[in-house]
Amino acid sequence: MANLQLNINGRDIAIDADPAMPLLWAIRDYVGLTGTKFGCGMAQCGACTVHIDGEATRSCIFPVSSAVGKKVLTIEGLSEDGTHPLQKAWIEHQVPQCGYCQSGQIMSAAALLASNPNPTDQDIDEKMAGNICRCGTYGRIREAIKTAAKSNA
Repeated sequence: MANLQLNINGRDIAIDADPAMPLLWAIRDYVGLTGTKFGCGMAQCGACTVHIDGEATRSCIFPVSSAVGKKVLTIEGLSEDGTHPLQKAWIEHQVPQCGYCQSGQIMSAAALLASNPNPTDQDIDEKMAGNICRCGTYGRIREAIKTAAKSNA
């Protein structure tokens, strides 16, 4: 066990944890932020996506010790009141069905829009390809991303 200093959603947080533990479990079990989901545990589905220094990262395989000195952003930190353009567009386009993958989808979409504020369908499909939606709402996800991109312009 080690005393690790993390910055999650702009807050400095100290946790006593195994440095090799996946960041996902530090976020959920030590910090109590449960919006980041466990899906596969192998970085294949995207449900656990968070931002680390602005980059979409699969937290299920990212060691918590590697997050020390970096800024971690979870779905809870995207906006305090659900008014981020992506969150609003997700509601407008009725994207979620079961909702399980949605926080990872939104976090990947936010990283996409941060690097490319006016993505094409191909850009969206390429950047979102690693996020699996078992309900198959990919068309609605793409439309919501395009709506959010327009609202940021």
